[in-house]
Amino acid sequence: MTAEMWGILAARVAGSLPVLRWAFAGAVIAILVDLSDLFLRAYLTLGGVRNYQSFDKWCDQVYLACFLLAALRWDGPARAIAVALYAFRMVGFALFELTGERWVLFLFPNVFEFWFLFAAFTRHWWKSFSWRRGPTAAALAAATAAKLAHEYALHIGRWFDAFTARDVVEWLLSPFG
Repeated sequence: MTAEMWGILAARVAGSLPVLRWAFAGAVIAILVDLSDLFLRAYLTLGGVRNYQSFDKWCDQVYLACFLLAALRWDGPARAIAVALYAFRMVGFALFELTGERWVLFLFPNVFEFWFLFAAFTRHWWKSFSWRRGPTAAALAAATAAKLAHEYALHIGRWFDAFTARDVVEWLLSPFG
């Protein structure tokens, strides 16, 4: 691994740890740090990142494991679904590592990530959420649909492969300029 990859991994590990204390806020931090790879790769010149997709998926395992540890403290459907979705994504991760094919990540979308955000949100801000079958199924369906769209954009359409850190900053600042 290059020094650049070690630096990115260190940032990803540090960004994952807050979820162990603050489930929802920590998850948001972990996801934002995951997105920071674009900037870190643009501004660090310490040997580059080899095989970015595989490296990124390995780094993801840190925050996903932290999400799982936090979810194991829950009970009921939130916990059971989180564990099942984590296992599902691990199958996809293993198949991706074996094949190197990004479409595998679309077939095994990381719904666990979106489910965790939803469940952590309900535990903190929407305590009256009814974990009955209908509302839970609707929440899971919404998380699945959103994550499938996200995985499609990333791994099938590859809409963001050509984006640079500068492109993102310019897009974010465009309403103000």
